[in-house]
Amino acid sequence: MRGLPVADMSNSVSAMVAPWLTVIGIGEDGVAGLGDEAKRLIAAAPVVFGGVRHLELAASLIHGESEAWQSPFEKSVEAIVSRRGSPVVVLASGDPFLYGVGATLARRIDASEIRTIPAPSAFSLAASRLGWALQELATVSLHGRPLDLIRPHLQPGARILALTSDENGPNALAGLLGECGFGQSRLTVLEALGGERERVSRHLASSFTLEKVNALNLCAVEVVADGSARVLSLAGGRDDSLFEHDGQITKREVRALTLSALAPRKGELLWDIGAGSGSIAIEWMLADPAMRAIAVEASPERAARIGRNAARFGVPGLSVVEGQAPDALRGLARPDVIFIGGGGSETGVMEAAVAALPAGGRLVANAVTTEMEAVLIAHHARLGGSLVRIDIARAAPVGTMTGWRPAMPVTQWSWVKA
Repeated sequence: MRGLPVADMSNSVSAMVAPWLTVIGIGEDGVAGLGDEAKRLIAAAPVVFGGVRHLELAASLIHGESEAWQSPFEKSVEAIVSRRGSPVVVLASGDPFLYGVGATLARRIDASEIRTIPAPSAFSLAASRLGWALQELATVSLHGRPLDLIRPHLQPGARILALTSDENGPNALAGLLGECGFGQSRLTVLEALGGERERVSRHLASSFTLEKVNALNLCAVEVVADGSARVLSLAGGRDDSLFEHDGQITKREVRALTLSALAPRKGELLWDIGAGSGSIAIEWMLADPAMRAIAVEASPERAARIGRNAARFGVPGLSVVEGQAPDALRGLARPDVIFIGGGGSETGVMEAAVAALPAGGRLVANAVTTEMEAVLIAHHARLGGSLVRIDIARAAPVGTMTGWRPAMPVTQWSWVKA
């Protein structure tokens, strides 16, 4: 019986390069928590990089040079890369590949050149202290990132582990919970996990008063919603009332159908041209944390409003470009998908959108005016794709009775570039 074919790795750079960089996770218990191999590698290393705290924790083992992280961090990355081929040790907090330096270094150094010895992450330690099943939780890093990122996870009954930036993080998180209608949520603060200064304390978000918090902390949230809580549905087509808008918004039912037509795929970049309130771009980004979007809006007031909406929906990474298409499209990162909700009948907008898409890119455009409808019909005749007519009617009072009041019909053109 013939064996399976073996891949020829003789010309692979990664196959010929032995690991020269060792990334070691270290906890608050310092040397005591390290294994024998990690201790040996630190002691033998000509140079050890890490944060000041990491280097202090491992000081008794370090016999070579100690290099604390520089600002900006990229300087330290360059210093590590410049030593390629010589033994280098990097110390990191917990698991270096969970919101850690390991992932940053791996963007510049092939994985085959890196050896990693992880320690338990702060999330793992917190789950073990609380008796929570890690796979059933939402985990989010707010370390150096906007607090608003936690908002999509605020679902009644949910459990969240949130890594904060500093000693002010728990108080700020408690304030956000109260502001959003989750003040009755239970907030557990876990400080300096794994070390001599470890402390675990439990609080009600609405009455949070903990002082002198250790800068190394993680918050566990057991979400409780009151009657006015701002709970974001997990389905596309969130309620219009959740958005701040001036009437220029793709209405809920049409938005749900539009998002279906846009068909988000993980990590794709959307251009939302004529974004209005930003509702399409925001719901696009809510589909997955890896989604990216650029909202293009000519009105300064609406552009500012999009930024506020993005923060309140927990997608502060939405990029807002203030300007008139097609000029405002120049220089933007190439999109995977384009939505045109406003301004599509202006000269050159549709043409610029079609030209910007790569092969396989998708375009969806909505029309409520006859002028824009004519543009879509013409493009459909020339390029193909599909045309859909969306008619929505809502029940409304008619005297003492109820009747159907139709909304403005929407013509939708969807197209995939060959």
